[in-house]
Amino acid sequence: MKIITIVGARPQFIKAAPFSSVFRKENEEILVHTGQHYDSNMSDVFFEELGIPKPNYHLGVGSSRHGLQTGSMLEKIEEIILKEKPDGLLVYGDTNSTLAGALAASKLHIPVFHVEAGLRSYNKRMPEEQNRVLTDHISDLLFCPTQTAVDNLGKEGITLGVVITGDVMYDAVLRNIDISRNRYKDGVWLKILKDENICVPDLIGKDYYLATIHRAENTDDHNKLINIFSAFGKMDKPVLIPLHPRTRKLIDELGIQFKNITILNPVSYLMMLYLTANAYMVVTDSGGLQKESYLLKTACTTLRDQTEWVETLENGWNVLCEIDVDQILKTVTRDLDCLNFPQPLLFGDGHAAEYICDAILKVGNKNV
Repeated sequence: MKIITIVGARPQFIKAAPFSSVFRKENEEILVHTGQHYDSNMSDVFFEELGIPKPNYHLGVGSSRHGLQTGSMLEKIEEIILKEKPDGLLVYGDTNSTLAGALAASKLHIPVFHVEAGLRSYNKRMPEEQNRVLTDHISDLLFCPTQTAVDNLGKEGITLGVVITGDVMYDAVLRNIDISRNRYKDGVWLKILKDENICVPDLIGKDYYLATIHRAENTDDHNKLINIFSAFGKMDKPVLIPLHPRTRKLIDELGIQFKNITILNPVSYLMMLYLTANAYMVVTDSGGLQKESYLLKTACTTLRDQTEWVETLENGWNVLCEIDVDQILKTVTRDLDCLNFPQPLLFGDGHAAEYICDAILKVGNKNV
């Protein structure tokens, strides 16, 4: 069977690695990188670390307005589909790359396979929510990481082609966490951070917050961004932030002062796994990092009013927090009772890639 896989952002590279390693054993995969994440630290290093084959096509779209970016991807992906004539097209998650790929395939009557289907934050102001809803409604196979995702689709009348597989990102964590721990043990992680960044303090495991901020709802609202960094400056432990280039530019423009904060260049996947596993707490607005924190048994505070990963809220592993300085400080210093109880396994058994591959091949065999 021959499929095209669309990737464009670092969470998609992580999800693609387990599936590609399984699917390519007996099938053909054409990998298309849209270039939505174009910084080498946010793209190339992921392919190298995760053992993902080099993309067959790199569209080089880069950053721009949503409509312009999505339209450019749509046009270029359509050309590739017409040239390659695949049996299906696979997309991951909720980015503009996801929607563009799904639209291009659907309009050419190529089956669309959506990994991470059924997630809902029910905030349609978020571009990610728009992308995931639209993609789900034109997909032929919808691979759901949890039962909650299946239920969400059912509420929208989507029942055909729905498969619960567990989460492919859990596959990736299981494949790579021991590699990460061995690579960065005995203080190697801190030495590397000091070599690659300016003014990294002496840190020890479980005595720092790991933070990421990149959602438009936070970065485009200057008052929110200022409040977030004001809270970081008052926290009881140092705050490490691998900063998205777009967010860094905004912070520089606003003249935000860094107190108690260490700004890092974007880090590799294996380093991010290590930093997440060894943080006291993760503070983020990222969907993927909320989930990785849970999988690595690190408590999380999510700086949003809602989350698509509602399962992580169980037993206090993840807590939503409004953008208010006092509320953020209160939430991150909460009692972590979650650490005292067994953690429910919410995201499958670590074999999602195999289940996804099997379901795709069944569809392919029926069409032969």
